[in-house]
Amino acid sequence: MKQRVFLLLSFILIGVSTNLYSQNKHTAAADKAYDSEYYSTAINKYKKAYKKSKKNKAERARISARLGDCYCMTNKIKNAEGQYKSAIRQKYDRRDSTVLLKYANTLRFNGKYDEAKKQYEEYLEIASGDPLALAGLESCELIIKWQNNPTDCEIAPVKAINTKYNDFCPAWNDQSYTSIIFTSSRESAVGKETDEWTGQKFSDLFVASHDIKGKWSEPVPIDNENVINTSSNEGAAATNFRANKLYYTYCPDSKDIFTGCKIYVARRNGKTWSDPKEVKLGGDSLCVSGHPAINDEETTIVFASDRKGSLGGKDLYIATRATINDDFGAPLNMGNKVNTKGNEMFPYFRNDTLLFFASDGHPGFGGLDVFKVVVKDAIVTTLPENVGSPINSSNDDFGILFHPEAERGYFTSNRKGGRGGDDIFSFIIPPVEFTLAGVVKDEKSLQMIQGATVKLTGSDGTTLQSVTNNNGEYSFTKSQILKETTYDIIVEKDGYFNVSGIETTVGFVKSQDFIRDFILSPIPEEPIVLPDILYDFAKWDLKTQYQDSLQGLIKTLDLNPTIIIELAAHTDMVGSIESNDELSQKRAESVVAYLIDRGINSKRLIARGYGERVPRTLSQDYISKDYSFKKGTVLTEDYINNLKSDKAKEFANQLNRRTEFSIISKDFVPEAPVIETIDELKDFINIVVDPNKNYINFVISKDNKIVSKCIVNGYTVGFEYEPLIAENYISHDKALEFLRKGIISSEDFDGDASQIISNGKISERAVLKINSIRFGNKVAENVYVVVNSKIKQDFVFNERMLSKVGMVIVDKENNMIIFE
Repeated sequence: MKQRVFLLLSFILIGVSTNLYSQNKHTAAADKAYDSEYYSTAINKYKKAYKKSKKNKAERARISARLGDCYCMTNKIKNAEGQYKSAIRQKYDRRDSTVLLKYANTLRFNGKYDEAKKQYEEYLEIASGDPLALAGLESCELIIKWQNNPTDCEIAPVKAINTKYNDFCPAWNDQSYTSIIFTSSRESAVGKETDEWTGQKFSDLFVASHDIKGKWSEPVPIDNENVINTSSNEGAAATNFRANKLYYTYCPDSKDIFTGCKIYVARRNGKTWSDPKEVKLGGDSLCVSGHPAINDEETTIVFASDRKGSLGGKDLYIATRATINDDFGAPLNMGNKVNTKGNEMFPYFRNDTLLFFASDGHPGFGGLDVFKVVVKDAIVTTLPENVGSPINSSNDDFGILFHPEAERGYFTSNRKGGRGGDDIFSFIIPPVEFTLAGVVKDEKSLQMIQGATVKLTGSDGTTLQSVTNNNGEYSFTKSQILKETTYDIIVEKDGYFNVSGIETTVGFVKSQDFIRDFILSPIPEEPIVLPDILYDFAKWDLKTQYQDSLQGLIKTLDLNPTIIIELAAHTDMVGSIESNDELSQKRAESVVAYLIDRGINSKRLIARGYGERVPRTLSQDYISKDYSFKKGTVLTEDYINNLKSDKAKEFANQLNRRTEFSIISKDFVPEAPVIETIDELKDFINIVVDPNKNYINFVISKDNKIVSKCIVNGYTVGFEYEPLIAENYISHDKALEFLRKGIISSEDFDGDASQIISNGKISERAVLKINSIRFGNKVAENVYVVVNSKIKQDFVFNERMLSKVGMVIVDKENNMIIFE
């Protein structure tokens, strides 16, 4: 058996019978060459035998199948396809059904995937469960996906090295990684005879180097003394980390005695090589072993062999030793994670744990494909992964070599674009990089939002943040967005509800610029009506079928963990005011209890029942054949009573029966107790006993001042009540804090903001407008305050300002400021 078993595609996928169907003087010579694995010689002899067998159809069919085998073994797959097709047309598959599998393989090899799929299916009807056929069928289904998702890898033939002969299996020749050792059967190989397997010269090892500009030298034999190269086949080499030891495959040429192929090692001293020594790896004299891959420490070797115990054609074996001075221990088959009924060959170690190899038994594009697995302590820990297009193709792809410090290197392929036969290709894998960018818009105006914060939390625990610019744009760079990471996204802006999203780089093998835009909804001043929540008459229990109506609110609260809401329930005007007040309050409490049970902090919720006291103002038109309610209509009792039809009155009452929520503040700091059961909720629900009584509590300070709290632009602050002062004040520090947090802006100041705000300070007595100040359940809007650096509280308000929400009564006995 010649070295070609290892140096090129081994086609021994299925055992081929050597029994002759019709032995005669015309076919005897061809069969003898075939059995001796002189496939190139056999081709010519079978062609002659075919012409001499015109009257013997069965023999012609057998010869066509044999020619298919020979063409496969000499890498002429298109010719092989035609011969197998001819054999099947002559019904040879009735004698040997494996010709269907071989034909399917050549179709796949030649890129005819739909036709190949049909052939695999036909063969599986005969040989159900055949692993090679199943892998081939799976390949046909996966190839379109692989081809549509190629990696960013860039490949090119190394034209200065390649010839019309076979040039393959590069290995590093020096530690600067500027020269390579490779195998070639070119004319300058040492031997004078022709390898009857390939029809080319017996292969030798050659060396070529390139300069700083990438220009390659003329390849030369690895040695001038013929210590390494002989008249037999040498090739498929690997060097150690220092590139001063060469492990390679040697196949003695003997037409009389079959001696198999072995792995040899030689040491380099300067420009000369020591006499090669066989690497003892066990096995009998008839088995073939080759294609060595060695780790950096030279303590682990992986090689291909067809020795006893192999699972298919050629399997990968692994052997280890304690030190480089020891012999390797007994090789172990790497198992069915790696090895198949097909051929696994051409292994290559990268960083000692990543093993690349070529296989025609795993699902692939066709022929040999390059795969990779992780090997730790001589154990394969992952399933083989096809490295994908463009390194793999429908042709043979094998013998990969990586630069140790970069994502580039070389591999072998017999695809189009080379010089002929096997050729060496270079590859460069650009770094897989990701960016994330987009814009943030206002839902109402569709204008870009400046100053929105986009926060990322990665599955690896990293956190990132970007703030939108004047055009509403945010971005995260390639150094921030990592491979194989999923990011939870939160977008925040004061005055808007937060939104969320997810982006992932998991599974992406090519660089990607992710674009993700967000639309933020402004937090309205008016209450937000929830989807219908209906109750039984005079009941307040939250029915199961209406719990879904609260899922949107729960999501809003989860995404906006700092907001506090008032949950308000309203009734229609049927029944007494007192009974409706009680009923609505209990309904509001039942909704709040449900929210708390779903994990919402009780201190973020206020339950308020308004009964029939707040008729609904319609935010849209409601029109049907029975009624016509226009946007802006207030559904008062008088309005409803004056409606003409009972259906209109009932629908109006139904609109008044509603549950809604309002944002009270946006500065909540979570500190909730753990709630276990519904019964425990009663102690935590923030209940408004009298929804129509608006008041806030106060304390008396050490200097005998009335001090309380209110909510300014959605944030809780302290204020001092001085009823008789002429102006309302904001402290300098609070004004500066609000400005930095975006709660107020430079546009809120009265006058030229560039003169008022400078060097991290705000001018004394600067006037600014506060959009909203909430006292209890009432809001004062567009309040002007004066910056004052001397006040002790955040704000100081006079009676005139507080009276915007109602007549002010100070109840000192109960420490309440009441607004009537």
